[in-house]
Amino acid sequence: MSNKKTVMALAEFENPAQLLQAAEKLRESEFKNFDCYSPFPVHGLDKAMGEKRSLIGWAAGIIGTLGLTAGVLLQWWTGSIAYPIVVSGKPLFSYQAYSPVSFAFMVISGAATAFIGMLLFNKLPRFNHPVFESERFKKVTDDGFFAAIESTDENFNWDKARAFLESIGGKNVELITEEAEDEKT
Repeated sequence: MSNKKTVMALAEFENPAQLLQAAEKLRESEFKNFDCYSPFPVHGLDKAMGEKRSLIGWAAGIIGTLGLTAGVLLQWWTGSIAYPIVVSGKPLFSYQAYSPVSFAFMVISGAATAFIGMLLFNKLPRFNHPVFESERFKKVTDDGFFAAIESTDENFNWDKARAFLESIGGKNVELITEEAEDEKT
């Protein structure tokens, strides 16, 4: 006997314009925990869904600046304090020579922050998503446009979600389920 739990209601749309309109209607509805799937980026979909700008750019910029500062400070300390050697009469703190290493520190720390932030914000790695249980969802890699209302939404009710998705133009609305955690052993 398998114990299935409801995960989401999934609806298919015919084209990107319908998906965009559906996202706007979902944002304005009582459902707040939803997602849209498309085989290619749809311009304006994130705005239609009410998504806010990501903080990853700010984090990468701040950490990159800290990396730049760390690179300059490391070279200053080693060249001026720990091992002060005058070469060809040049000053001990010659910031022009510090550019390549400081730039590398900035790029590496910013890129690492962006990569780790992307993994954390996207909740990755996730090796399987319940939406892959749907046979129709395989079309999303080619010509399918889908919207899903998550069951974790406080207003989720299967009948209400199905009726709403159908009212905004969704076709082939289906309930996606997965085995409960205690049954997966």
